[in-house]
Formats: sequence, C-alpha cells, structure tokens
Amino acid sequence: MHTGNVSANGVRFAYVESGPHDGALALCLHGFPDSARTWRYLLDDLASAGFRAVAPFMRGYAPTDVPSDGNVHAGALVADANSLHGALGGRENAVIIGHDWGALAAYGAAAHSPQRWRRAVALAVPPLVHLMQGFVAYEQIHASWYMFFFRHPLAEAVVQNDDLAFIDRLWAAWSPGYDGTADAEAAKEALRDPAHLSCALGYYRALLDPSHHSERFATEQAAVMSVPAAPTLYLHGSDDRCILPQTAGGAERFLPAGSSMSIVDGAGHFLHLERPGDVNSRIVDFLSAP
Repeated sequence: MHTGNVSANGVRFAYVESGPHDGALALCLHGFPDSARTWRYLLDDLASAGFRAVAPFMRGYAPTDVPSDGNVHAGALVADANSLHGALGGRENAVIIGHDWGALAAYGAAAHSPQRWRRAVALAVPPLVHLMQGFVAYEQIHASWYMFFFRHPLAEAVVQNDDLAFIDRLWAAWSPGYDGTADAEAAKEALRDPAHLSCALGYYRALLDPSHHSERFATEQAAVMSVPAAPTLYLHGSDDRCILPQTAGGAERFLPAGSSMSIVDGAGHFLHLERPGDVNSRIVDFLSAP
C-alpha cells in the first residue's frame, strides 16, 4: 500500500491506496471511531481485481486536516466524496464503499452524483431514511446512547480520559469476540489531538441538530435521505451491537433495482475486519459485475 495527500472540497486529505493508478477508482470511506487503516484487507483485494483502491482519512481524522469551515454534517461528507472522485481522477466507472459514517456518505454521494458512481457498497449502517425508523425501538435507543452523550459538553473530556480508553470500549462492545486493540489504537492516533476529536464528535452533534447544517451543502444533505441511484450492496453483521440487526432488517426496501442485502453470520459492527475473506469476496464480486 502507498500513502498520499490530495486537496478536495477545501480540505487536505491523507490517504492510503493500492492497485494500478489507471484502474477504476474504488473510494473506501471509514466511520467512527476508526481510520483509513480499517480497509487494509479490502484495498489489496480490490487492487487484485484491477481497481485503484483509495481510503482517505475522513475530514477531521488526522493526518487529514480539521476543516477550516467547521462543517462536519453528513452533507459535507457527501461533498467530500464527490470532490475526491474528481481530485483522484475518477471516471464514470468509479465505485464507492463506506462503513458506518462512510456508509452514509456513500449513500449520499451515489444519490447526489449518480454519473460518478457505477456501484456502491455500504456496511453496518442502513440508509438513513430506514435507520431513523429504527430509532423508535427501545433496544436501538439503548444501543445508541453514545450518540446522545456526544452532545454533552463533557464528551471530549470523557473520551480523552485514560488515553482514550472510551474508544477501546466501543470497539469491544460493538464487535464482541473480536480483538480490535490494534484498530482502536489506529483510531486513537487519528483522534488524539483535541481538535480532531472534537471534529469527529461533531459529526453526531450535526446529525442530531439541523442548525449545524450548511446552505453550502444543502443538496448534498438532502441526498443523504435519498435512495442511491447506483445498484448497492448492503452488508450487516449478525452480532452487531452498535446498529442492531433488527434495526437494519428491511433496509433493502430503500435500495434501488439491482441491489442486494445480506447478513454476515458471526460478525459484529466491524464485519470487514472480523470476516475479511467472506466480506471482501462479496464486495469484489458485486463491484466487478458488469
């Protein structure tokens, strides 16, 4: 894998990549609390299939810059994805893959700019219009307590305590049975600086408070609640303790023609790391189909 930097949408993004430079762009977007390193298995498998697989550190995750405009809502993430498509030389055969927050960005990018993305893959988070329906259930509200806690003024202090042990606990809780120590450490490296941590927590504050939205990205924000135009593969772990499987159930109703949804047995929230062989083969097969 190689590393690099690129400017897109007013932000300098750091990224890791693998594959031929003239291959179809496969943009891989991570979530919270994570980093671009989460795609280390998939990048090589995509490269072997002929893709130029690129995984940026999302806005606010070091070594990517904290955005000077302060925008951290989902619409800004959509704009980032579409701008990265152009900055990285993407063509009409590009594909987009997202996990967690990256999944929301992937849905939105594929809905907002269908001419850019031939196919899309989303992991662990169903389309937002479906996800919002699941939040009426007590079990999901209970599992999502952290989202509401992150709005508290003390959230940064609590997460930073004891060398960000909070992040270790989230990984252990969300993917029971998986040793995510190294992955959590990579996430902590991306968030150890207070400004970067505040930016990442700001994603949640903006999601739950429309006053954080920006007119500059109004159409991208609207696209997050739309159905992607491109055929989409949605995968969810059977043991996910962040977004519960019952919350994800029925998400295929909000996916376009040619899409597919599957539950990955024996995997939690970070299914692409827990079952890389199974998950990667499904992704590569779907993205390689004509």
